[in-house]
Amino acid sequence: MNKVDIISEFGKNEKDTGSSCVQIALLTHRIKHLTEHLKVHRKDFHSRRGLVAMTNRRRKLLSYMKLNDSDGYREVIQKLNLRK
Repeated sequence: MNKVDIISEFGKNEKDTGSSCVQIALLTHRIKHLTEHLKVHRKDFHSRRGLVAMTNRRRKLLSYMKLNDSDGYREVIQKLNLRK
């Protein structure tokens, strides 16, 4: 899945790149990719720092969505399979 596919699936239209849903989906895709990289390259601490920053940004966006758009929050959580 690439960036355009993610934007078309989670955004309101193809130009919608700034909404919280799209940002969370893009961050999740990058986090999964970087996690696979770190499984191979265990000592890549610079990438690990970036991974922590991305997860923190995603956590903040999710908490924002939970407060302001609870229906959208539940939908994003279910689509991305983030919470159990």
